[in-house]
Amino acid sequence: MEYREQTLNELSRKAPEINSKLALVGFDGFVDKIVHPVDVRHGKGDDFTAITTIAEFGSRISAAAGKSANIEMYQKLEKLGGNGPIMANALLGTGAKVRYLGALGKPAIHPVFEEFAHKTEAVSVTNPGITTAAEFRDGKIMFGDMQALDEVTYPALIEAMGEGALFDLLSRSDLISMVNWTMLPNMSSLFIDLLEKVFPNLGPRDQRQFFFDLADPAKRAESDIAAVLQIIKRYQSHGSVTLGLNFSESQQILKVLGHKKTDTDPELLKKTARTIREELDISCVVVHPTHSAACATRDGAWWVEGPFCEHPKITTGAGDHFNAGFSTGQLLGLSPEACLTVAVCTSGCYVRTAKSPSLSDISQFMQGWSSQ
Repeated sequence: MEYREQTLNELSRKAPEINSKLALVGFDGFVDKIVHPVDVRHGKGDDFTAITTIAEFGSRISAAAGKSANIEMYQKLEKLGGNGPIMANALLGTGAKVRYLGALGKPAIHPVFEEFAHKTEAVSVTNPGITTAAEFRDGKIMFGDMQALDEVTYPALIEAMGEGALFDLLSRSDLISMVNWTMLPNMSSLFIDLLEKVFPNLGPRDQRQFFFDLADPAKRAESDIAAVLQIIKRYQSHGSVTLGLNFSESQQILKVLGHKKTDTDPELLKKTARTIREELDISCVVVHPTHSAACATRDGAWWVEGPFCEHPKITTGAGDHFNAGFSTGQLLGLSPEACLTVAVCTSGCYVRTAKSPSLSDISQFMQGWSSQ
């Protein structure tokens, strides 16, 4: 399609600029244990038939009501996790300079984060949470242990890093990405502290970008969601604000804002992004179902098709890679349509390879996709 060719042209001109961009990402951190629930075991190791759908898994659990059940979770891998680390890793892949603040281990960095922490000169304030992600063909269910994340607060950041160093880093960052509000109970207070204690002292910056991802706020009270949306809106006074939402999250936000739910039709997706952006009066809202993506800015709304993968190698982290791709496009000053295209291709590369792609990988993927 024409927008893919246009994106390739924009990337070819601007990709080298990514090396000069600094992204600051925070504030969560999880050890991800990727597991496949076992249906029938035939032998040792991975010699088993997996439970393939969430409905089958649910039926197995429901059948145990009033009795008991033993469901084996076969661990496929253990890796760094959390919306922040995965997004930061994806930004590293594109060539951006990345710093990370969050929950990577205390007093020592957890082994799964050691290489990542070195690359991002990370500052850790507490231990990571633990997520056991059960993957199925039609989605994933994540079981979380998040007790340590109660320690992620503004005073903890100051204690771990120092006030002067934090102010300096925030002042120099081209992108400040603050994600996983849902899982960090003190995140709203942290947002307010940054608004009131830091940014008024940093002065204006022409190209400062903020990216927010609430990360499935379904378990949070609607009053809390409404409140944090108003806090996020205040960041517009200090830079360009983007709110990233998957489709389910977009429907939750519409409800909180007093609007009816919509659908994944291209025009309705654009309308959803436009409605939320106008309600919050921020620079950009992006909405990404699994098959496509849409965004809205003050200049209009756009939609692109996504390279859907029927049998991905991995799905955990696909949305974070989308967010990294979109933010990369914004850092490079690409058009909104090109930002969307880079985003869906970043995610598309990742789910097929289980690796964070470079901009060269993304361009090659896009060329192959364009020729189909």
